Amino acid sequence: MSRFANWLDALRHDPTLQPPAELLTDPITSVPLGTSVELEDKRLSSRFDAAEYIHSCITTEQIPDAEGDSGLWAWLSLFFIDTVCPLDTKSGRKPGALARHIPEPSNFQRYYRHLLAGPYRIYRAHRDDPKRALALLCQPVDSPGDVVEQLASRQELVTNRGIMGLATKLYVAADTLKVKKGAGGKGGGSARRLSDIIEQFDLTWDLYAATPNELAAVMPSEFAKYLKA
Repeated sequence: MSRFANWLDALRHDPTLQPPAELLTDPITSVPLGTSVELEDKRLSSRFDAAEYIHSCITTEQIPDAEGDSGLWAWLSLFFIDTVCPLDTKSGRKPGALARHIPEPSNFQRYYRHLLAGPYRIYRAHRDDPKRALALLCQPVDSPGDVVEQLASRQELVTNRGIMGLATKLYVAADTLKVKKGAGGKGGGSARRLSDIIEQFDLTWDLYAATPNELAAVMPSEFAKYLKA
């Protein structure tokens, strides 16, 4: 992970550097999991696709503590480097913050930023109906956007079925399955405002008992434009 981090840092100065793929199989830098996992080296188009694919390949029976295994997620980030840090033919690769590639499982306020572990954890929390959480999973893997930034950092929101269903109802267009215009801004009805309103509601209501439609019915008028859309 240290050598991977060094490469990511060097990439900021020379965005054309080749990925250190040898770290994936070198016994000095990687160790066997002790179980058989098959992964296809392919581009993953969205956070949902990435989470769904990895969830289908890695079971808790194979790796009981998959969510908390920093080495596993760093390995997966390098394996899927063309997804999490795609190569632009003109400008090379732009890695962004280190937390996007090497996770901090003990720090939820930073762990959600990992481009693969973050969506995987959300998908697993809603594995009975993962499309409920599309508000945090419909984005491109390498560009999570402001809706994810505003909501995914709060575990009490991410794990709440009603709130995630409401967020998807508010911010994901049913026809395109993409985030609606303005949802990631600072205006009325945005994800930033939803976070504030939910914090107020939580003082008096049992939000874990509420359905998305029940929550939608009591949202302030500023959210009406997203509900109608």
